[in-house]
Amino acid sequence: MMELLTAEQLDKFTVQVAGLEHPRELIIDLLRSVQDNHGWVPDEGVALVAKILGLTPLEVEEVATFYDKIFRQPVGRYPIHICDSICCWSRGGDALATHLREHLGIDFGETTADGLFTLLPSCCLGACGRAPAIMVGQNTYGPLTTDDADRIVDALRQEAQG
Repeated sequence: MMELLTAEQLDKFTVQVAGLEHPRELIIDLLRSVQDNHGWVPDEGVALVAKILGLTPLEVEEVATFYDKIFRQPVGRYPIHICDSICCWSRGGDALATHLREHLGIDFGETTADGLFTLLPSCCLGACGRAPAIMVGQNTYGPLTTDDADRIVDALRQEAQG
């Protein structure tokens, strides 16, 4: 099993928490660190974050399940968020989503057999001026055509193969 947090991260967050009046400010930072190390946030990660912050696991869980970029179950190496806001949909987002589902052979919430891609809807990526848009990891792409999306997926496949 992958490490939830490194010793350095534990030390860093412990020092930060000690200096904050409201340690809950660090929930997302801690959850992201667990996710970056582990690929997603298991129950043990929620419990660890709660312990570090002096919160209950339920208080951390409430935040973790609110944000669609925090994964509470395993996802592919490259989660692809497809914006389904009205801006993206009105500029071809529906066709882009249909194309990606067909190209990857999966539906929303599923992961490709090779474990590389998970396709996820996102209520807004904040990229309305670049609609239609997707986010892969921390990178937002748009405006996209289906050819652009194919190039991104193919480049990530090549990256994964080394």
